[in-house]
Parts: sequence; C-alpha cells; structure tokens
Amino acid sequence: MNQPAQDASFGLSDQAFQNIADIAILDAGLSIPISKRALVQSRVSRRMRALGLNAVDDYLSKLTNRKDPEERKELISILTTNVSSFRREQHHFEHFVTSVMPALKKKIEAGGRIRIWSAGCSSGQEPYTIAIEVLKYFTAIAGKDVLVLATDIDPAILRKARGGTYDASDLKVIPASDRNQYFQRDGQTFRVTNDLRNLIRFRELNLHSEWPMTGPFDAIFCRNVLIYFDDAHQRALWPRFRNMLTDGGHLYLGHSERIHPLVGSGFESRGATIYQETHETQERQSQNVT
Repeated sequence: MNQPAQDASFGLSDQAFQNIADIAILDAGLSIPISKRALVQSRVSRRMRALGLNAVDDYLSKLTNRKDPEERKELISILTTNVSSFRREQHHFEHFVTSVMPALKKKIEAGGRIRIWSAGCSSGQEPYTIAIEVLKYFTAIAGKDVLVLATDIDPAILRKARGGTYDASDLKVIPASDRNQYFQRDGQTFRVTNDLRNLIRFRELNLHSEWPMTGPFDAIFCRNVLIYFDDAHQRALWPRFRNMLTDGGHLYLGHSERIHPLVGSGFESRGATIYQETHETQERQSQNVT
C-alpha cells in the first residue's frame, strides 16, 4: 500500500523512480541518475501535495493520462534546477563584446539584422545581460533589426523572466551606471526598463523537440543546460546548433560543458567554452524568428 504524500519521507519504488526518469529523458532529454532519487522524491512529494494526491501510483497515472498532457510539463518543471545570475561567466560577455560585436556593428550598418539566442534562459538574467551589452555597444539602435530570443522549457520560470523583476542582491554584479540606466526601482525590487524588454522575445521551447525558428543566429548562448542531458542527447544538438548559426557564428557553453568530439563537429574552440562555426557554406532557410 502506498504511503500518503503528506509524509515527506515516502519512498519511491525502483519502478516508480524509473518511470519518472523515463518520462524525463523521453520528454526533455533530462538524464536523472539513481543518485538523484532523494531529490526526485522530495519534488514529486511536493507536487503531489499540491495536487491533493496521496498515492504515487495515482500521480504516475496522471502523468500517463493523455487527457492531461500539461502534468508532464509540470514534472519537467519541478525536476529542472533553475539557477542563473547576471553576468555569469563574465569571460563570455567580454569575448562577445570584443570579438563578435564589431562584426555585428558592420552588419547592422549595412542594413543586415542581428539575432542572438539565449537557449535555456531560466529566470532571464542571461538574455537581459546580453541586451545590456547590445544597447551599450549600439548607441543608435532605434529602427535597427535586432532581437534576442530567450527560450526555456519551463513555463513558470519564463513568467518570472518576462516579469523582469529582481532583488537588489541580484544586481550587485552590475555596474552602478548600468543599474541606473537599465533598471527601475519598484519598492524593494528592481524592474528592467522597456529598452531591455523590447529587445527580447521570450518563448517556451523544448530543445529536443522541433524548433519553430530557423535562424540564422549570430550567437547562441546555451550555458549550464547540457549538463542535464546524456551524451546521446548532447551530440544530437551540436549539428542543430551549427545549422542555426550564421557562417562564423559563435556558441557559448557552460563552464563544465564541452563539444565532444570536437573534430568533425563543424566548430573550433575560441577560448574556454567558446566555439565558432567553421563551415563556410551550409543550407540555411531565411525565415525570421517567429
């Protein structure tokens, strides 16, 4: 007999854990080792309490009920750890400004467009940091075709990102001049200005599903996301990212992530977890980000 979910110490059987892990990897490519059982158990217990369910079998039935597909999204949401901060891995933004932005300036001045993708944007600090650097670099951006696409699989964290509201402690790493220009105090918190908000488009996206946009992007930031995927799911993303980049476009990964094997991947290393697309000619579609 299953113990009630109100008991935070209820145990997931081997089979129940495996069923949940199978859904996670099937739906989102999330690889959950048995060592994470206690974490999964805690988060599933909390979700069951929210649903008023007492038996694990009832929760598993809800996950497999085709009439309730949203619950599987909720499962992925509770299993995902959303940790982000402004200017995280500062060397990426230094490279972006010094090595990428000059070419983008020439491109925009020639009438071209700029597209940057924050894949796995979490609570929004990454795309807002990108937008700040873009606005600082392009002093006259009005009327220019510039867009930062910010995607995440978790609709709840996307709502927070769209809100663009942060505590003062979140902004400590941002220079005072940038805080004053791009954030507005709202009581005890700070909201991003419309200048930042208007530059970013937030969308829900599962990296392992079909991508509605076709690019190409000048740079892709996908940092501290791939660590949750097994090797097969990681390898499947390299050619997809490559095909989404402009010729010579850049891909930024998290500090513990690597393209492996690098040989034959169509990328070359340009620094710590910085990669550049090296194929000069590829088939690309011209549809804009939607």
